[in-house]
Amino acid sequence: MTTVGYARVSTSGQDLGVQLGKLEAARCDKVFQEKRSGVDAGRPELKRCLDYLREGDTLLVTKIDRLARSTSDLYRIVSTLADKGVAFKVVDDPTIDTTSRTGKLIMGILSLIAEFENDIRRERQMDGINKARERGTRFGRKPLLVSETIQKVRKLREAGTTVPEIMRQTSLSKASVYRALAT
Repeated sequence: MTTVGYARVSTSGQDLGVQLGKLEAARCDKVFQEKRSGVDAGRPELKRCLDYLREGDTLLVTKIDRLARSTSDLYRIVSTLADKGVAFKVVDDPTIDTTSRTGKLIMGILSLIAEFENDIRRERQMDGINKARERGTRFGRKPLLVSETIQKVRKLREAGTTVPEIMRQTSLSKASVYRALAT
């Protein structure tokens, strides 16, 4: 019987330290960790973790939303664990323990709340983005082909500079150089 931990944060700027500390304190034999969004279905460390688990093992996470961000994803993962004979427990909420009926019930309720909170967070984010757009904020990468760059590319080409050399001097791709020359 092995206790396996799984730690996840959504972005590379976030820190796994708190989760790893709690999993270490819970005496996990092995810990899988990654920096990926919970809604991202392609979480390679979670896949490795699930493949690693064997009958009689226990999967430990610090919070339920570290494992999944949607109810359907959570139930899919927990069902997979149950099929393999693996228990699921949450460090910060010991009532979530899939080896008991009450733990299963509480886990279901909390997963719905986690999904609800995620939906609210997404709505607030979209509201903020829409307000920023109304104020004139532009999102995304700044255009590389501004008039000064286009003029520089043309002057370099007129002076006989090769396209690869223009690419080096301007940090533009080949397609961008040709686009600048065509405008």
